[in-house]
Amino acid sequence: MQNGPMAHTIDVQAGVSSFLQLDYLYTPSSDVAADARYFIDVLGGRLGFAVEGMGARVALVELTDGPPHVLLTDHLEGDRPVYIYRVDDLRKATAELRKRGLKKQHSLEIPMGPCMSFVTPGGHRIAIYELARPGVLEHFMGRADF
Repeated sequence: MQNGPMAHTIDVQAGVSSFLQLDYLYTPSSDVAADARYFIDVLGGRLGFAVEGMGARVALVELTDGPPHVLLTDHLEGDRPVYIYRVDDLRKATAELRKRGLKKQHSLEIPMGPCMSFVTPGGHRIAIYELARPGVLEHFMGRADF
């Protein structure tokens, strides 16, 4: 048995995930408007939308031409972001993760489609979703409620 920094090694041949792409970094914010302004004014991002509804604020900021995009929100508990990955088939991807040892997950709906989220043993928050409603993001783009 190894001790020290190499005690935990990674098997690079373990398998290929069904994750297609990291689309969003769903990030907690205590002041969405101020954080969005910083991402735009200082970091050079573009505001995709700033939506307020049902007691929550969410802003999408694009720092690059493609994903992942930053979603700033005031209703997400905790300090860590949620990495939201797109998959082709949510049911199949969830079954694959369970087969690999995923124990606890939470099913939910996001505007783009059905989603499943979980927390890794190290506290990282991950979600996977199936793009069932591809036009919904365009519906929000350009909206500025705040």
